[in-house]
Amino acid sequence: MSDDKDVLRDVWFGRIPTCFTLYQDEITEREAEPYYLLLPRVSYLTLVTDKVKKHFQKVMRQEDVSEIWFEYEGTPLKWHYPIGLLFDLLASSSTLPWNITVHFKSFPEKDLLHCPSKDAIEAHFMSCMKEADALKHKSQVINEMQKKDHKQLWMGLQNDRFDQFWAINRKLMEYPPEENGFRYIPFRIYQTTTERPFIQKLFRPVAADGQLHTLGDLLREVCPSAITPEDGEKKNQVMIHGIEPMLETPLQWLSEHLSYPDNFLHISVVPQPTD
Repeated sequence: MSDDKDVLRDVWFGRIPTCFTLYQDEITEREAEPYYLLLPRVSYLTLVTDKVKKHFQKVMRQEDVSEIWFEYEGTPLKWHYPIGLLFDLLASSSTLPWNITVHFKSFPEKDLLHCPSKDAIEAHFMSCMKEADALKHKSQVINEMQKKDHKQLWMGLQNDRFDQFWAINRKLMEYPPEENGFRYIPFRIYQTTTERPFIQKLFRPVAADGQLHTLGDLLREVCPSAITPEDGEKKNQVMIHGIEPMLETPLQWLSEHLSYPDNFLHISVVPQPTD
């Protein structure tokens, strides 16, 4: 992969200032102060909120505590979506800190998966990585790794260790020199305006004539509504990690540098904010 280590580092260390507040109907023994945290964009809510849970449990009776879940402006937050994706999709036009409400009761079974332990997060994360490598290398790279390499990827994410993670992950970002990129690009496109959870299709990084496909090419093919017509006004923002990459950016470069740790490009298409 082309070595833009600063980009990888900036993506990894992206943080979102967040204020957690206990839901007003939760029963407490004394007032619950809000809890502030810098959330890592590349991680998962249930992986980085142990301190939040402990903070609010201090003011509650044990019998009133069941599984924790989070909500933003009425929308339950899916723990199996990376934090940066949740923010870009639901809150990118709001002011910081991001205000998240904490619940211990009335788990929304229809909207959220249960997260009984860190093992559930690890299983989800590794399953995404394997799916991404099936698209990129027919699973050859991930299958040739040893169990300890898989563990190192997970521990690197869990413990926020950039070098530990990338020592292994860089192997998943390589491809044979005679090819100009991966077999297919692992991506998911999310929109708040549809019921469909996301768009995911097979898309090659290189066209039949050898030209590199761009982000614009991908959107025109799989999500044309995201593109602004030449004579029209801009209706949408296309965001990855809180930025709007230029549509001319080669997809292969984006996949190598702006994928989340699960090796997918998680792309949010959100309505253009009206100031």
